[in-house]
Amino acid sequence: MGRRRQFDADGKPAFLFDLDGTLVDSVYQHVLAWREALEEAGIELAVWRIHRRIGMSGGLFMNALLREIGRHVSAEAAARLQQMHRQAYLRQVRQVRPLPGARELLAYLSRVGVPWAIATSGRLETARPALDTLGLGPEVPVITRDQVQRAKPDPDLFLAAAARLRVEIRASIVVGDSVWDLLAARRAGALGVGLLSGGYGPDELERAGAYRSWCAGCGMTESSKPTPASFTV
Repeated sequence: MGRRRQFDADGKPAFLFDLDGTLVDSVYQHVLAWREALEEAGIELAVWRIHRRIGMSGGLFMNALLREIGRHVSAEAAARLQQMHRQAYLRQVRQVRPLPGARELLAYLSRVGVPWAIATSGRLETARPALDTLGLGPEVPVITRDQVQRAKPDPDLFLAAAARLRVEIRASIVVGDSVWDLLAARRAGALGVGLLSGGYGPDELERAGAYRSWCAGCGMTESSKPTPASFTV
């Protein structure tokens, strides 16, 4: 039986956005940074294997990837790998750009009074440059990996973002580009919307829990912009 989601008195949901691959075009910089870090540690992997895990926290990413290939590293080595990834990513961060329409969308939501926040599996050190490319200041609600116990696909980041906005998680729409975003949204009890900008297809996103999927920036016009009514289920 379908359940109708209740938004606020004005019919406005809260939007909880992922960052990498959703608002900024940074997925492949993260992939290449992880490849560089892994190769420095003597672990050679095809980039497609790395890409499939982007969106998880660094710790979960390594555990899942190394288990998949039958490798084990110590906690100390894992910490070094994460630090090498951060350093490699920060060397590439000047290549990162906002995805088409991202800044305009956030400005529009603010203008019409729709609450929104950002929830990212990245730590603040790597998230800050991406936030700067979007022109976002310290007043914007941002939840990073530093602030929660568990990252995606666990729901902690989105639950914390909803709490920061003082909205019910079931009155929230999570927008993300990876299956990990959509799994976390489903576990949190939010409505999930998938974007194709991270390299996952619509079938994958919808199997992970996306109610709908869109191609970010693919010719969206005023008449085709989603409204709260678009997400009534």
